[in-house]
Amino acid sequence: MPKLTKRIIAALQSKPDGTDLFAWDSELRGFGVRMKPSGSASFLVQYRTARGQTRRYAFAKVGTLTPDEARTQAKRLLAEAETGSDPSAQRHEARQALTVAELCGQYLDALHAGLVMTRFRRPKRPSTILNDEGRVSRHILPLIGKRLTSDLTSATVQRMVDAIASGKTAGTFKTKTRGKAVVGGGGVTAARTVELLGGIWSWAEKRGLVSGPNPARGVEKHRGEASDRFLSPGEMAALGAVLREQEPLHLAATAALRLIALTGARREEICALRWCEVDESAGCLRLETTKTGRSIRPIGRSALRVLSTLPRGPSEWIFPNRDGRGSADLKKQIAGLFDAAGLTDARSHDLRRTFGSLAADEGYGDATIAELLGHARRGVTARHYIRRPDAALIAAADRVAERIAASLDGRKIGEVIALPGRKAV
Repeated sequence: MPKLTKRIIAALQSKPDGTDLFAWDSELRGFGVRMKPSGSASFLVQYRTARGQTRRYAFAKVGTLTPDEARTQAKRLLAEAETGSDPSAQRHEARQALTVAELCGQYLDALHAGLVMTRFRRPKRPSTILNDEGRVSRHILPLIGKRLTSDLTSATVQRMVDAIASGKTAGTFKTKTRGKAVVGGGGVTAARTVELLGGIWSWAEKRGLVSGPNPARGVEKHRGEASDRFLSPGEMAALGAVLREQEPLHLAATAALRLIALTGARREEICALRWCEVDESAGCLRLETTKTGRSIRPIGRSALRVLSTLPRGPSEWIFPNRDGRGSADLKKQIAGLFDAAGLTDARSHDLRRTFGSLAADEGYGDATIAELLGHARRGVTARHYIRRPDAALIAAADRVAERIAASLDGRKIGEVIALPGRKAV
């Protein structure tokens, strides 16, 4: 076959037997034209891979490039193949690549099926799943959802982080569970979103859905300063006054908030507390599901007194929802109690931080405080053989809870005030 020119290519005719026609250039070995039975023709190169496999790679339609332009591009492709590149395989991988939206969709499906594990090797909790869904739908998808995962780079992710931090994705969104959600931007939101994206990538890489370096790694996070908000004795007294005032109207929310204060537990742990998890004889809560898995949490007599005043209905939940088949979501009501006390910048986690601070003031060490708050990562012995907290931990929980109860009641430690309608435990 002579050198491919416009005249030579124009004279080509498709084969009558319905197979492809190949015309090869005499000047550049491996460069040619393939004509389909339909008459459609493309420039292509034929080369061998590093493993000796023969590949054909069509890189342009005839008519979009002149033969000389196509020959120049073919030289480059053949040179790359000589150094181990495989243009055909790269194109196939690109066509198979998921978009970020498709990848996130597969991740969320696995999440709902309980197939995504936390670092504690447990499925994510429903509240965490809701947070992940929100970060995907409100931040990741609008900014990079249409991009191919194969094209995702750290620079792209950095621009996403910057956009979230600047408030580009902030707004009010409708939700199925709460009606609407007001989503802000900021450094913390950006940091948590990029951490989620990095986790999605790691999950997908283990399953062969993506390849290459994690694009979230090394991204600069706009993380704000760690919160150090504690409630002063005066603020605790103001909050306690609101709890006593609102208790007849909002028994569940006031009791839940009081328990959060007296135990240092997370809001989700108290709101989802079940009667079977309260071990009064051992002075502890035996939480089945927490951020760190199962947890035995020592609690003081002040917390047990609050639990003893709560009505025990047919539901297994201490704070049941309307139909009694699940736990109540008291987040809004609890926030309203803080606001009513003039503590608009404080929320339930600040009570947890206050509990830890008061424990430190009492002279307890980091290990004891970690046990009280459920931070400690217990070993095999503790997980499988310890059935109740030791007396020292119970005493510590009791001492800290008494200080907090006194602050809420506006009294000094040791001064006992009987609460109306409450019975002793």
